[in-house]
Amino acid sequence: MVDLLSLNEVLLESAKEIFETMVFMDLSESTDEGQDVEGCALLGTITFKGALEGCLAFCCSTPCAQAIAINMLGLDTTEEIAEEDTCDAIGEIANMVMGSVKKRLAESAGNLEVSIPSVVSGHKLRNNLGEGARKASVRINIEDEYVTELSLLYHENSN
Repeated sequence: MVDLLSLNEVLLESAKEIFETMVFMDLSESTDEGQDVEGCALLGTITFKGALEGCLAFCCSTPCAQAIAINMLGLDTTEEIAEEDTCDAIGEIANMVMGSVKKRLAESAGNLEVSIPSVVSGHKLRNNLGEGARKASVRINIEDEYVTELSLLYHENSN
């Protein structure tokens, strides 16, 4: 149905589209393997089901999340931003990127039903879809300052 390489490309292109049009921040694929993304402070997720079933996740540090929220809301970089607004921004990133992924996969995966996003904070956050799940992921460099990870954990349904 969908191969891992094309899903990585779909994730990257979807993220680029959203960051360019809605967040107004430069984004590129990161080749920096040395920087740890697992110690992230915020994890925005959104689940989907259809021919593919799983979860899209966007993981980033608190300073990265705050920078994203400030840009999305058009605030001055010196302004304080509420934790609630930062979490809302990361949830919206997951939602918009999933919408772009859904559009790009429509031909090969059919219609995907999507949940509302959720955001959790903590240390060394990870998501897990259980045994047999496949994972497509891309490390992203935002504004040459933040390294984040965007991933898609999924099962292919044979129904």
